[in-house]
Amino acid sequence: MKVYLVGGAVRDQLLNLPVKERDWVVVGSSPDELLQKKFRQVGRDFPVFLHPETNEEYALARTERKSAPGYYGFSCDFSKQVTLEEDLARRDLTINAIATDEQGQLIDPYNGQQDLKDRVLRHVSPAFVEDPVRVLRVARFAARFHYLGFKLAEETRSLMYTMVKRGELTHLVAERVWQEWQQSLEEKNPEQFIWTLRSCGALGVILPEIEALFGVPNPYRYHHEVDSGIHSLLVLQAAVALTNDPIVRFAALVHDLGKALSPMDNWPSHHGHEERGVTIIQSLCTRLRIPNDYRNLAVMVSRFHLNIHRLFELQAVSIVKILEQSDAFRRSSLFYNMLIACQADAEGCGKTVNYHQSKLWGYLLTECAKVNTKAIVAQGYEGETIKQVLHQRRVACVELILNSWKANEK
Repeated sequence: MKVYLVGGAVRDQLLNLPVKERDWVVVGSSPDELLQKKFRQVGRDFPVFLHPETNEEYALARTERKSAPGYYGFSCDFSKQVTLEEDLARRDLTINAIATDEQGQLIDPYNGQQDLKDRVLRHVSPAFVEDPVRVLRVARFAARFHYLGFKLAEETRSLMYTMVKRGELTHLVAERVWQEWQQSLEEKNPEQFIWTLRSCGALGVILPEIEALFGVPNPYRYHHEVDSGIHSLLVLQAAVALTNDPIVRFAALVHDLGKALSPMDNWPSHHGHEERGVTIIQSLCTRLRIPNDYRNLAVMVSRFHLNIHRLFELQAVSIVKILEQSDAFRRSSLFYNMLIACQADAEGCGKTVNYHQSKLWGYLLTECAKVNTKAIVAQGYEGETIKQVLHQRRVACVELILNSWKANEK
């Protein structure tokens, strides 16, 4: 029995990056032998075991053969005769198909080290086309390593295009699509996930809601980048600079989905795209089973982003109405995250902006929240009247702040 460190741990060591977790391959062993050594089996479809002391994953070396369409259409051989080279051959990219033995010697049968040096994402073998998840994984690695200068090999892009044309991506399950997309949102360049999928024709299959934005024009006076798809990716990049929170980044990316449904006769105007976007976001989140915390913020940003931008044009009563409709007084953290996404939207318009709206909206919320409901009750108000008086006092609070701000501006 021989044990090898494989995959991401070896790759990240060679890139001088922190190693977050280590995976091992066991050659020349069997499930019974590992169980006797007190390993705990966790894999159902193929033998994966947890080390009794380190809790790290150890998998028996295996080969995979395509036996049916889709993600699960594989038959596996994990007998003792499977070699390390055969196990590495089934991996997606050459940079992930490098191993080290117990003495620290590198085993690199598919030239992964050279591709690391050349900053290339390249498939290991033609068998790449057998697993549709690999298209998503390559896009995620593009998002992860773009800042290091990694590019996708054209022959790999060609294989991904072939997979799209064959319809392999229609077999992807919603949970896996979201898993890879969500992980990409945590990377330094999540926009590369979208660009990579689009470059091989996969975006229209996997995320048609985003693909539909490309080619939809924006008014030049607001958007120097003009194209709605490009704008959305610029907004995502701006969000990356503002926050590490993938929930905010997601909301920033999808805030303009409603523009894809704007009547072409009205282009480049997109009146009403906010509520149209809410409908699309709800459908997208249901289809991919995206968690509610992502859904809730994305819906809020889509619905309110134009009014957030137009703060200095609004009357006090409208401002309070927005604060109340967005539930800002009860869910202030959600509101503040919306402000971050809206700032990203403003900064993703192809021009430099000073987004004073964010600070002032935050101040208005803080001051309006100080209006004391208990004091209103103590003054003898009852029932619906309490709500009305609370609203009126919040409006008065906002008017006072706006008058002070306008005086300072003069």
